[in-house]
Amino acid sequence: MINACCANDKSVSVHAMGAEDPIPEGAIWLDLVTPDANERAAAEAWLGLAIPTREEMAAIETSERLYEDAGALVMTTLLPMNVRAPDLKTSALTIVARRDRIATLRHADSQSIAVAVHRLQGTVEGGRDPGNALLILLDAIADRAADVIEEASAEFDSIASHVFGEGVDSRKSAEYKGMIQRIGKIGLKVARMHDVCGSLERLFLFLSAHAKTVALTSQQKTLCKTLGRDIRSIREHADALDAKLNFLLDATVGLVNLEQNQIIKIFSVLAVVFLPPTLIASIYGMNFEIMPELQWAWGYPFSIVVMIVSVALNFLYFRWKKLL
Repeated sequence: MINACCANDKSVSVHAMGAEDPIPEGAIWLDLVTPDANERAAAEAWLGLAIPTREEMAAIETSERLYEDAGALVMTTLLPMNVRAPDLKTSALTIVARRDRIATLRHADSQSIAVAVHRLQGTVEGGRDPGNALLILLDAIADRAADVIEEASAEFDSIASHVFGEGVDSRKSAEYKGMIQRIGKIGLKVARMHDVCGSLERLFLFLSAHAKTVALTSQQKTLCKTLGRDIRSIREHADALDAKLNFLLDATVGLVNLEQNQIIKIFSVLAVVFLPPTLIASIYGMNFEIMPELQWAWGYPFSIVVMIVSVALNFLYFRWKKLL
């Protein structure tokens, strides 16, 4: 599918088109969503250069993600997909920018694209400038990255308040396991956003260094550098949040271990408390022929009293030592 953003003197409109449809007049931005071979060929003819394939978009090397080709900048970055999903996924976005037109290629839905199109339609001035459309798109992507980190930080605060406030009951394995899983999912989200911010940071540096290729104005260059600094600060926030998550995970496991150790300590103390009566019962349970207490009428009550007294003395001693 191809979505074409067309600019006229008054507004910016969006048209959904296929490979057989001609590129609308005044188009400044083509958004290709999982295009077929015909749609890719039409977009390449409109741009005047080849668009990277999905395999090329997945390349790790910076030289294959960011390069200049035939007077155009080809830039590939990572985008968060469904942010509110339990497991955050990322997808590659390729931006091809020329002086008079831009194109984006993606294989997944992205809220950043929708936000950018909405902002572009609401732009009063500069709506026909492809450079302005490019920076609006990059600003929407940066805002989305910031939102993801803020949501992850809010989830961290909620879990931290629960762990250090109400506490985690180690006897409820489902609660304990669920808490560890929630912390792990936030950690995965932060790790993936760290990759997203890293790719965006390299993209902004590349765009700033090749601003003349796409004819960015001095104001647009300043905005590009500002967005690069914003992404750097978001990445630093993600690093700090990752460190706090490690602390929270260690604290959660430590608190549970303390509770479990307390339970084990109680059982150990109780074993020592009941050791003397066990010893007494073992002595009088021996089957020797000559045992003076066997003929004693008060032998049985006496042994019971001795057992109770030994338990009471041990219990009071451990209470005095604050072991129980």
